[in-house]
Amino acid sequence: MPTYDSIISRDVSSDPLVPEPVAKEIIQELPAQSALLTQAAKVPLSTKTQRQPVLDVLPLAYFVGGDTGLKQTTAQDWKNVNLVVEEMAAIVPIPEAYLDDAQMPIWDQVRPRMVEAIGALFDGAGLFGINKPSTWPTSVYESAVAAGNVTISGTGDDFAQDVAVVAEKVAQDGFAVNGFVSRPGLTWKLNGLRSAEGLPIYQPNLQGKPGGTLYGYPMSELLNGGFDTSEAELLMGDWRKAIVGLRQDISFKLFTEGVISDDDGKVILNLMQQDSVAMRVVMRAAFATANPATRLNSDSATRSPFGV
Repeated sequence: MPTYDSIISRDVSSDPLVPEPVAKEIIQELPAQSALLTQAAKVPLSTKTQRQPVLDVLPLAYFVGGDTGLKQTTAQDWKNVNLVVEEMAAIVPIPEAYLDDAQMPIWDQVRPRMVEAIGALFDGAGLFGINKPSTWPTSVYESAVAAGNVTISGTGDDFAQDVAVVAEKVAQDGFAVNGFVSRPGLTWKLNGLRSAEGLPIYQPNLQGKPGGTLYGYPMSELLNGGFDTSEAELLMGDWRKAIVGLRQDISFKLFTEGVISDDDGKVILNLMQQDSVAMRVVMRAAFATANPATRLNSDSATRSPFGV
């Protein structure tokens, strides 16, 4: 019986000869930058360790008693802040067959996320002490809490007053707040603040980059996952006293041969035998917080250039 309605269809969901179209560009958020690599003072390192002198004892002046009075002596001393380089790394293995079949440059998508992972690890350690190497000194958060430069959100009439209270404590220690690092979403909390008349209190630059300023100083939300939201909403301080030592910037290397093993030496993946490619990212850096003596507070136990 003749038929006249047979036709080859383009059912892309099931037809083996017509591949399903895939967008060649992955829609994703811009990888967040590291707060410490952006805010802190950076110094190049040529060795694994380096000493950074910090003023520890300030000289004192005295009145001389009369024309023949004796002038007293005084001391000035320094102590070292040790910058110890530690290595951060990650390996991403991908089967060659997956790379061949992919309709987009996979490694171009992997690189920025590996950079973001390094930034999150570095920020978490330096800002909050999360998984901090034992060779690194006190983190920003730990320094502020130990010195008492902290207040609980909601203590004052509003959040702006809470910020001012902590900034005053930092100033009373002899340091000047020059920037803020906040948890994700804090800008929107500030945008919601209203006066008794219902008028917005916080008015960031609507044409500027996200984050704006707080009390005239730059504020950035940390979006890479390195901010411990269970401990703080906002960090502030003199970020010149947070020191990042760069021994080796982020580098990438591709491997087609070699093995990946666990701590016990058991081989998890053999790149050559299992037809895989691995990308390794490495960064070597040091971090330290400096707490120099000031005229307003000579006691390092109650002094910090940071607040929380």
